[in-house]
Amino acid sequence: MPAYSYAFQPIVDTAAREVVSYEALIRGPRGESALDVFSRVAREDLHRLDRESRVVAVGLAGQLGIECHLNLNVLPRDVEHSTSDFPAMLAMAAQWGIATSRLTLELTEGEVIDDLVHFADVIGEYRAMGMRVAIDDFGAGYSGLNLLADFQPDMIKLDMNLVRGIESRGPRQSIARAIAMVCDDLGIDIIAEGIETPDELAWLEDAGVRLFQGYLIAKPGFECLPLPAYQRFDTVQQRLSAIGKPALRLA
Repeated sequence: MPAYSYAFQPIVDTAAREVVSYEALIRGPRGESALDVFSRVAREDLHRLDRESRVVAVGLAGQLGIECHLNLNVLPRDVEHSTSDFPAMLAMAAQWGIATSRLTLELTEGEVIDDLVHFADVIGEYRAMGMRVAIDDFGAGYSGLNLLADFQPDMIKLDMNLVRGIESRGPRQSIARAIAMVCDDLGIDIIAEGIETPDELAWLEDAGVRLFQGYLIAKPGFECLPLPAYQRFDTVQQRLSAIGKPALRLA
């Protein structure tokens, strides 16, 4: 099993001026991408790495003193075929005083799910524990609307390819508006991820989106193992100031 680290990227509410969550992003010991980390793992070991790394992520969030929500990536097939993977993660959360209501499981839309009914039942069990569920990369695959219909996640994350250059792409704007309307009707929050330019941010804010994640706001930080000194959010504030946004209240 390869060594790995973690970085945390903030998700901000630009209307409330708050950091509302951090996504825990697995990294190699020298900052290698998640894809690179997983590519070094034998297929039969992926499930174990996925399970164990979430426990590490929760523990690091506790050590860093993160007090808002925490977004954790999950391989959908792991959730689909196993109902016993989360006790260790929840025990780690309890150890650090992290309520289950502060944990959000991110599931990638593009992953093929064999049995949507069973999948929805399993997700329902975790939601009953108080955790939230998000569909990541929404709009990148073909199962998104079915997932919305079958188990109504708490939030979706618009795929960054849909977000990219949206201020000048009419078809993308129409799709984003339609998604926003459906999510509003169903009470589902939208996070626009991969935000890189002020124009992308401004268009999506005008369309009613208020939750954002991307390099425009902050790159993933706090890479751990070994744990560094707690890093203040100066970069976040500098980036927001550069695009004319007031300071955030930081969690």
